[in-house]
Amino acid sequence: MDIHDFVTFLEVSRTRHFGQAAKNLHLTQSAVSARIHQLEQQLGTALFIRERNNIQLTPAGEKMLRYAEVITTAWNRARQEVGLSQSGQLPFGIGGIVSLWDILLQEWIQQLHREHGELALHGETHGNDVLIRRILNNTLDIAFVFDAPQNDNLAIRAVATINLIMVASEAGDAARALARDYILVDWGTSFLMRHAQQFPEQPTPTLHIGQGRIALAFILNCGGSAYLAEPMVQPYLDDGRLQRIEDAPAIERTAYAVYNSQNEKAELIEQLLDEIRIV
Repeated sequence: MDIHDFVTFLEVSRTRHFGQAAKNLHLTQSAVSARIHQLEQQLGTALFIRERNNIQLTPAGEKMLRYAEVITTAWNRARQEVGLSQSGQLPFGIGGIVSLWDILLQEWIQQLHREHGELALHGETHGNDVLIRRILNNTLDIAFVFDAPQNDNLAIRAVATINLIMVASEAGDAARALARDYILVDWGTSFLMRHAQQFPEQPTPTLHIGQGRIALAFILNCGGSAYLAEPMVQPYLDDGRLQRIEDAPAIERTAYAVYNSQNEKAELIEQLLDEIRIV
């Protein structure tokens, strides 16, 4: 099998469009089709349901998706590690959900770079499920998430508490903020449950989004309100561009570092977490 077939499969599954996948991969559409056909022949099954303007994964394609991710990630990591073996650097893969990169991880990885030049750092942003899969198959060394699953092979360590507060472009109470251009930010399952309990009769949000920074930019430019991380909004509270909604309770979220307890770098990971604190 050709690694490029798996890369092509992943791009088609992501875009759900052969033409767009070809454009993104700098290939002709016929080349993309040929790669997918070759992969399907080798597997002996169809991976996509091809309908006009509607490309969907078959059940076999859904199963193949996970394996293709592992194969391509492992190949890329192998190429990196083989190349770095000449320089004496140690590859170190760091993953995180988008929101934690915005709030915590940028400073952590910068300090890691300054203090550990022997590490060749590689950063990735994914959803919770993909990060955990990559930790379990050792294609990432450490991941930072809000919702850490219980698994005998995972070592889980709380690293920070994030204070989420409701802010708005205009002063007022929570009822007014929820009723006018409210943005519901997905800070994880636990947050959404707490939010629903706190505001059981909340009107339909103007926008539901998974990234705090996008909600912040929207509010600053268009007005509105949302629950955002206190460190993210503090400068705007200080200069008066945002107002805290005082009668809306703060909601705390714990950020966790997760790594594979069988990873050969487990001792190093513990050392780095002790040495470079995430605050």
